[in-house]
Amino acid sequence: MLETKMRQEDVSACVLKRYPGLALVEAWGEQSLFYNPDGLLPRGVYFATLKDKDGNNDKGSMLHRDGVFRFNFGVSQPSFEKALGKKPARPRAGKTVDTGHDFTRLNTLLPHPVYAWMCWVCILNPDTITFRALLPLLDESFELAVKKYSRRLRSKAEQNH
Repeated sequence: MLETKMRQEDVSACVLKRYPGLALVEAWGEQSLFYNPDGLLPRGVYFATLKDKDGNNDKGSMLHRDGVFRFNFGVSQPSFEKALGKKPARPRAGKTVDTGHDFTRLNTLLPHPVYAWMCWVCILNPDTITFRALLPLLDESFELAVKKYSRRLRSKAEQNH
């Protein structure tokens, strides 16, 4: 199969189709995908985001370039470190994590320039082949969101009793 460039809306459509219970919310200058299948939490649990412009504290990917967008999602620490090396320390406000990666590189799995310390990864402008290769990591990310959602529901139920 030939590689095909994906647009931001292609990525969100693929993710929404593959993972049930997600809601796409426009918030904070980005598209956020929350896991909230029953609508029992105010917003749900962050699953992934799509961003196409730089923020005050997030300029490392240079998203101001024409047509450039970034898809972001969290993984487990073992998966992060297997794919990208040691989890970095939290950066100072307005700075990027120190990993040695080129955060402007397209179609390559990268640590998130700001949230890699929380085991978030990203990819700028993936093509279909690279996106398909990310599916095992996305599946893991979805499982993590489902577990976190369940924990939050239990905690909410315990607080109400």
